[in-house]
Amino acid sequence: MKDLSVLIVGGGAGLGALLARMAVENGASKLGIIDINQEAAEAALEPARTKGLPTAAARCDIQVGPQCHAAFDAVAAELGRVDTLINCAAIYPRRPLLEITDAEWDASNGINIKGTYHMMVAAVRHMQDQAPKGEVRGRIVNLTSVDAFKAHPQNAHYAATKAAVVSLTRSFAHHVAKDGILVNSVAPAGMATERAKALGFLEELAKASPLGRGAKPTEIAEWVLMAGSEKNTYMTGENIIVSGGYIYA
Repeated sequence: MKDLSVLIVGGGAGLGALLARMAVENGASKLGIIDINQEAAEAALEPARTKGLPTAAARCDIQVGPQCHAAFDAVAAELGRVDTLINCAAIYPRRPLLEITDAEWDASNGINIKGTYHMMVAAVRHMQDQAPKGEVRGRIVNLTSVDAFKAHPQNAHYAATKAAVVSLTRSFAHHVAKDGILVNSVAPAGMATERAKALGFLEELAKASPLGRGAKPTEIAEWVLMAGSEKNTYMTGENIIVSGGYIYA
């Protein structure tokens, strides 16, 4: 992420906050966070502030298109430019396949699909107007899931939204390739996070993986950062699956 201005949507906690810290450790020059929790966003900026880097945060309910565009524009204006957008805000409530309610569909679609879409639109409009660095004007990385490619009856609405994000990633990549904007996604399997531990999912993750364990969050974050970094100058429209072999199990 050397000398790149990075914006993370959903960067206030979990993988997003980890990505914020690792982006700074990997040389990001500026850091912005958009999150529904303003306090969490501000806290996740601390590693950047400790290094004296320019930072910006905005609160946003990404289900609402105008909020997405206002939040992105505010952060971009404060940072000056956005080289890399990382979309990792999502919800993943479990519900038996035959019991998913309209409200649960609406929330999953609103956050996981519509929010990702609006943030990509905002980023593309911004990146189209900024000068390229080398041959690349900007990079977008979306968090999808290996569940997009597997039967997942215990969480079908989540899996369906992540399949949609894979499709959106490819459509955007094709549309903005001429502008020098690279758009990719990363599809992890289950991660051994503190939340997964608290919910008792670690045994389930271990059983599902041929490697016998869930991924460490840093193992997923490395691939996200690679796709959004200066190392990526040619890959676009790709979905990087990091599943510990779960994809073929």
